[in-house]
Amino acid sequence: MKKDYKFLNNINFPSDIKKLSHNELKTLAQEVREEMIDAVSETGGHLGAGLGVVELTVVLHYIFNTPNDKLIWDVGHQTYPHKILTGRKDKIRTLRKGNGLSGFTKRSESEYDPFGAAHSSTSISSALGIAIANKLSNKSDNVIAVIGDGAISAGMAYEAMNNAGSSKTKLIVILNDNDMSIAKPVGAMRAYLAKIFTGKIYFSLRETVKLIISAFSKRFSKKAGKAEDFLRSAVTGGTLFSSMGFYYVGPIDGHDIDALISVLKNAKEVNYDGPIMIHIKTKKGKGYSFAEKSEDKYHGVTKFNVNTGVQEKSKSNAPSYTKIFANTLVKHAEKDSKIIGITAAMPSGTGMDIFGKKFPSRMFDVGIAEQHAVTFAAGLATEGFKPYAAIYSTFLQRAYDQVVHDVAIQSLPVRFAIDRAGLVGADGPTHAGSFDITYLSTLPNFVVMAASDESELVKMINTSIDINDRPSAFRYPRGNGIGIELPNLNEKLEIGKGRIIKEGKNVALINFGARLNECLIARENLTKKGINLTLVDARFVKPLDENLIWQIATDHEALITIEEGSIGGFGSHVAQFLNEKNLLDSNLKFRAMFLPDRFIDHDKPDLMYKYAGLDATNIENKILDTINSKVVIKKSN
Repeated sequence: MKKDYKFLNNINFPSDIKKLSHNELKTLAQEVREEMIDAVSETGGHLGAGLGVVELTVVLHYIFNTPNDKLIWDVGHQTYPHKILTGRKDKIRTLRKGNGLSGFTKRSESEYDPFGAAHSSTSISSALGIAIANKLSNKSDNVIAVIGDGAISAGMAYEAMNNAGSSKTKLIVILNDNDMSIAKPVGAMRAYLAKIFTGKIYFSLRETVKLIISAFSKRFSKKAGKAEDFLRSAVTGGTLFSSMGFYYVGPIDGHDIDALISVLKNAKEVNYDGPIMIHIKTKKGKGYSFAEKSEDKYHGVTKFNVNTGVQEKSKSNAPSYTKIFANTLVKHAEKDSKIIGITAAMPSGTGMDIFGKKFPSRMFDVGIAEQHAVTFAAGLATEGFKPYAAIYSTFLQRAYDQVVHDVAIQSLPVRFAIDRAGLVGADGPTHAGSFDITYLSTLPNFVVMAASDESELVKMINTSIDINDRPSAFRYPRGNGIGIELPNLNEKLEIGKGRIIKEGKNVALINFGARLNECLIARENLTKKGINLTLVDARFVKPLDENLIWQIATDHEALITIEEGSIGGFGSHVAQFLNEKNLLDSNLKFRAMFLPDRFIDHDKPDLMYKYAGLDATNIENKILDTINSKVVIKKSN
């Protein structure tokens, strides 16, 4: 705590909030907002979403008995105010730093985080599970889920609402409608929420909201008359949610503490066996002018100057991999009208905003709906189009069934641009691209590539343009390239062929992905020690360059693979090939370097790779250990 706040300095846990008057809560909310802005200016992180829920957060902890009452935040990136009020304010400036607070909710971090979340649209499902567990255990604790208007566009949220509506279990769902997720929400749900909020009935009967608030508890009676139900429906417009079995109330001003207290108090106290939907309207970036005026409402920020709003710029002069992908795809799309861009609510994160500005009719943001994105792409592919599904590795996991059944089995030429491959730093294990090499390279009919630098990425995009008989994927890391010249659009790769970077003797290191620069550093250090190794860039895990691997394996005494992925990936495919060719029964020493069998907490990326054992020093040590180890030759019976 850096400032002498009137109330916040004395707030250590939610029980302290309950001692304040309604007017004092308003001052506390302003202090929480100020503290959050000041803290995130030092740490970077998610700013706009948290600013929008400050009043809601204060009132939720004022009304409900947390942590006994379970409060579930969807995604979790808006929980910085929640962390400040739940015993973590003195650590708030450690957000997203090594050994510091997570940027999301985390069960091991606090008892006030009953469910860990960093992917969207899980809150209603998990909250319903907790609510039913309470019911089965004869507990009367409340369960509250807070879900954003962007997150409620996902299929999982509808599945959960459908189940909750028929569950006869009390559950409070707060729909935080700010007309903004990371980018502008898309689809029919956005239009529906806008209609509810801006409809003539709402504005002409604005004062009627007071009636709803005062009569809230009475309206949950099963004997409520049809006229009463009609009045509620007419005023609020929540027909969709009501038809799904929810008792709907709203929209309510999410920054009006008095209104929030009245509504949430009644929702807490009412005896009602069913789910309640409270629709609140908030403003993302609320209370910080630079965030309010920003196009993305300062969704995610680097360190910034509080007074000017100016964010720190990257120290690298090299362009990011994301921009290189986007700009390269745009150049191809200028020549090929069949190229289509697809993203799942991440236009700026994937570079599809760049593509969309150039080709607005050929870029589709489908919302937080990765499953739909993949099958939508598959449908396009059946008609001869060339869809590029630009999805983070960690988010593509949510659509694995569709990748298998709708794309791979039918051998449809969907192109997957897999951003954020490998470890990603401050966002931690939930956003790390740890598994895509393994989960894609097991699939028949796939071409799977990994770029070792930005030049290789361009070549892989160029190559993917002409892969029209099967699906393909190319992965690349978060952040900037290494600053090398980019090839032209005609430079393509031969499918399934790697390249030798440096030739040496006795020891070979085969890289797959963006660890190549670390491999070069390790090679240079080993050269000084008299060890001159061969360095190979595999480029492909599928199809595997079996001729090159055979050559390397038979010409060297030791072979080591390295990749930014889990076990079961490139190294496993190489080991399987060597075993089939009986090369592991010879004098060949084989080792595979990959991500360890644990989730690595958030930190600076270079430190995360050090912990993972995939930095230059660990590569060097692995090679030395391999050389010095004895070979045990298998003997046949």
